[in-house]
Amino acid sequence: MSYFLTLVSSNKPLNQSLIGIAYDFLKRHSVSHEEEWYVLAPDVAVDIAITAELSKEQIDVLRDELPACDVFLSHAQTRKKKAFLADMDSTIVASETLDDLAGFAGVGERVSAITNKSMRGEINFEESLTRRVALLEGMDAKHMQTILDQTKFNPGAEETLVRLRQEKLYCVLISGGFTFYTSQIAKRAGFHEHHGNVLDIQNDILTGKLAAPILGPDTKLNIMREVMIQKNLEADQILAVGDGANDRFMLGAAGLGGVGYYPKPLLQETLVNQIRFTDLTSLLYMQGLKADGLSHDLDRVIA
Repeated sequence: MSYFLTLVSSNKPLNQSLIGIAYDFLKRHSVSHEEEWYVLAPDVAVDIAITAELSKEQIDVLRDELPACDVFLSHAQTRKKKAFLADMDSTIVASETLDDLAGFAGVGERVSAITNKSMRGEINFEESLTRRVALLEGMDAKHMQTILDQTKFNPGAEETLVRLRQEKLYCVLISGGFTFYTSQIAKRAGFHEHHGNVLDIQNDILTGKLAAPILGPDTKLNIMREVMIQKNLEADQILAVGDGANDRFMLGAAGLGGVGYYPKPLLQETLVNQIRFTDLTSLLYMQGLKADGLSHDLDRVIA
């Protein structure tokens, strides 16, 4: 099977010198490759065609050798995806909405500490969410809208969703956060459907409880499987992105289509493809999509 190695630069032009580092790496590791690269976005992103799959360890080494560049590996035959599944907090949006909400309740530091442990996989997600929500008991629900008004998309999120929909991907927002937020963020960004946890609210006051069942890592994986059944897709036709331990099963099941976005250590250790320096538009480049809106059509440069 043929593969593509995609390089995306963040803060410096992706020039011939940087691209040469990747070619030197391939030669050192005896990886057969084409002597031409394909320009996806001038000075930003290129594809290199290779004939063998690189290991995660090899990708990690190459990532370390390329300053401020992200490196992605994809199967040539399956890189164009059919569905997109995304986490919300700290992935599609820049913040953790629950942590922001906790700030209004005066328990921000306590909730953030639990959030961080959960995202690193140090405590069970369901337990952590239950504990965090309990700290919100008695809070006026009007503050939820205040947080929504302050919530910002991560760089490239909106552009990526527009392009993915143009490419006919079915887009699903799946969050361990709350449906109050997923419904609005999904609408604004252009997701076809959304999933989240439901806060119990009585007389406009948060009770500190959640409606069952709790949406956690297992549920995210199950939703992915449901989308595959509904759309008649295989796992290698899924593009999925997330940042924390709650996303690990979904991202792992997507194989090379599972991408960590500024991932927590648990995901760094397991995922081949990771966005560490660039923005969410890298999800387009790793599928071979050009910046001008067209799939690359052999704009070749000799190495």
